[in-house]
Amino acid sequence: MSTITRRDWLGGALAVGAFAFTRPALADAPANYSLDEVVDSGHHFFGAVSRGLAEVVQEAGRRWGLPNAYILGQEASGAFVGGLRYGEGKMYTRNAGDQKIFWQGPSVGFDAGADGDRTMMLVYNLPATEAIFSRFGGIDGSAYFVGGFGFTALGADNVIVVPIRSGVGARLGLNLSYLKFTPRATWNPF
Repeated sequence: MSTITRRDWLGGALAVGAFAFTRPALADAPANYSLDEVVDSGHHFFGAVSRGLAEVVQEAGRRWGLPNAYILGQEASGAFVGGLRYGEGKMYTRNAGDQKIFWQGPSVGFDAGADGDRTMMLVYNLPATEAIFSRFGGIDGSAYFVGGFGFTALGADNVIVVPIRSGVGARLGLNLSYLKFTPRATWNPF
């Protein structure tokens, strides 16, 4: 027969308390992805046009660190001074599962053209998967004819979304825009 000392009981209580205290944080915040994992996923997604993907992901990693979620999808946009962008895809997280996601948003600025893009969005500092359903604003610039590849950064509430786009179309300009993420498709960009 073993006896339990106060030291054993206190140690066990502290271990259970520490586990209970940290468990909700682990369940909410998705774990980070390494840059190699993001590049590999992007190569599979973008296919033949992924020549500059590694450099773009490395630069984003240098600026913002490791993403804890990413989105793969397609989008279409058009603009003449004012513009609209619509997209759909899937958000991938390590410990919160994969989720279908839609985005839409207006833009205004010196911008003209139309494009269709395959898009990978790196998401930084996402505290919980529900935090993506917000508006992320920023300045976007495009300059390509027939094909292009580039990235920008949008932010809201300390969460950074970095869309990396590989597009086909003709687009030239600079605009102020935001993306609104939703769990269901909608035509309303506002």
